[in-house]
Amino acid sequence: MTTADARPTRKGFTLADAVGEFWKHPSPWMIGATLVAALAARLFVGDWQITDAMVPVVMLAVFPFFEWIIHVFVLHWRPKRLGPLTIDPLLAREHRAHHSDPRSIPLIFIPWKSLATWVLPVTVAVGLLAFPRLGLGLTYLVCIGTLGLVYEWTHYLIHSDYKPKTALYRAVWRNHRHHHFKNEHYWFTVTSSGTADRVLGTYPDPSTVENSATAKNLHAVAQPT
Repeated sequence: MTTADARPTRKGFTLADAVGEFWKHPSPWMIGATLVAALAARLFVGDWQITDAMVPVVMLAVFPFFEWIIHVFVLHWRPKRLGPLTIDPLLAREHRAHHSDPRSIPLIFIPWKSLATWVLPVTVAVGLLAFPRLGLGLTYLVCIGTLGLVYEWTHYLIHSDYKPKTALYRAVWRNHRHHHFKNEHYWFTVTSSGTADRVLGTYPDPSTVENSATAKNLHAVAQPT
């Protein structure tokens, strides 16, 4: 069987091709439906205040660090034994499979089972219960839904056969490629060019980093056959 890296890339793969492929998968539709519902509810509730304008500013600043934390502590979770049980969440298992085969398109996306069972319900619950007024919580849901779609799109595009055309996207693309094909211990941000990595010390000069033997086999954990 050929390796993921040995599979030929599709020549002439355009942005329109990427958009068409993107919407064939469940997670964009699930996140998109949540976003549309949150936006409709936000417009219906009204009650616009200055704090609503602050939410997207704060979330744009925080989101790279949120990405970093999720990537490091959830997606790169090392399976742990607790008595007879092995604690190994679906998100971590799927992410290990994604590292093993970075060009497998279904493995790029957030698993729909995780979205349905807890990611989206918890996100909606935070929006409805954790804010001092409903309108502000709905503004948060609109922002997090938008950022979630941006994350899924950016992550998919990086792993697709679409080649970078702009300097900004090329930088984002290059950082994530370093994470997958050079060393999985660095370059954890996905939608920005190493913003949180620079602050948190995981953005080294690639020329100073050794190629990792476990970039495609996280923690050297055997994958199920």
